[in-house]
Amino acid sequence: MTITEKILASHANKKEVVPGEFLYADLDLVLANDVTGPLAIEEFEKAGATKVFDPEKIVLVPDHFTPCKDIRSAELVQSLRTFSKKHGTRFYEMGRVGIEHALLPEEGLTLPGALIIGADSHTCTYGAVAAFSTGVGSTDVAAAMISGKVWLKVPSTIRFNYRGTLQRWTGGKDLILYTIGKIGVDGALYRSMEFAGETILTLPMDDRFTMCNMAIEAGAKNGIIAPDEITSAFFSGELNIRNEIPAGLFSDPGSKYDQIIDIDVSKIGPQVAAPHLPSNTKDVREFSSVKIDQVVIGSCTNGRLSDLRKAAMVMKGKKVHPELRTIVIPATQKIYRQSLEMGLLDIFIDAGCVVSTPTCGPCLGGHMGILGKGETALATTNRNFIGRMGSPESFVYLSNPEVAAASAVKGSIAHPEEVGK
Repeated sequence: MTITEKILASHANKKEVVPGEFLYADLDLVLANDVTGPLAIEEFEKAGATKVFDPEKIVLVPDHFTPCKDIRSAELVQSLRTFSKKHGTRFYEMGRVGIEHALLPEEGLTLPGALIIGADSHTCTYGAVAAFSTGVGSTDVAAAMISGKVWLKVPSTIRFNYRGTLQRWTGGKDLILYTIGKIGVDGALYRSMEFAGETILTLPMDDRFTMCNMAIEAGAKNGIIAPDEITSAFFSGELNIRNEIPAGLFSDPGSKYDQIIDIDVSKIGPQVAAPHLPSNTKDVREFSSVKIDQVVIGSCTNGRLSDLRKAAMVMKGKKVHPELRTIVIPATQKIYRQSLEMGLLDIFIDAGCVVSTPTCGPCLGGHMGILGKGETALATTNRNFIGRMGSPESFVYLSNPEVAAASAVKGSIAHPEEVGK
């Protein structure tokens, strides 16, 4: 079996499973946020439920419209807060919260071999630590909070083998953008995207999170990377927790795949996705004439410490272009503090950036960076659909943090080499 099939089989108490098979599986973690959680709570109460299956396995994270931008957003967070107090679930109050898909791994809640669902499409992020994690609807979360189970169809798997040495300015964001560009936004529809190969074996954990985060942008059910020494170091080093990776948590030789796609990363430069699809990807140098009004550096895709360090490295000693605004959003409070202690925030502020408390805000067109009619943004976020960041007559391009920082300085989409080291 593949690694995905093994995880699903173990949670359905079966020796083996096959693609297309339907399962009723036990859950290790259930997630909802301030947009999807209130709907799940409403359905939970409509069902007449009086208790949750396990308070420690339910996490409510108010991150989309927080700090609350208006009365409605405050009421949504109140709903989570009240439910959490009543049922004893995990809840992260403002000041201690972060963007959910960066926060949960940081808290050590996403473990290898786990089965995790969340009422947010980018729940697939946790495949970076070898969990099966996938986004579901609010009604599925309501049922899961009651039963501790989820109904799933076993996905078939596409294996992506990455080989070669990465170019200097190329990272996980570029690999996943290139991959989505290669197969299309429905190229992995209801399949598992298994990222493997010699390049992945040396890829830092933050880049792995980025790749798995955007599996949904190819229509995938989940993205996943087999655990290795980098995975172990993440838990023992960064989290200082002992974690035993389950034996056999890898795809067996001879596993059946829908496809096996080989990619030579040495030929991939920094990628940019043009409006209005993440699959509209080309090398950054093909967009040199595109002027921009706003840059956003952050999100569950690229708001981690290494992302901010990369952006700061490019921006240090420079100024944001006078006709452009740049918003920098550390993904969690911990990352915010680390960035402060390392002097990264000084670099951004000296350059003329806005530095925000952790929030999903601009990524979904919620707040903290809405685009007006005719405006263009370059963002390290994950989606560039029509109206994603504000006006339906605005335009969003996607890139890695270094490209975003260089473009902020130049005033148009730029390769980092164009603004110096």
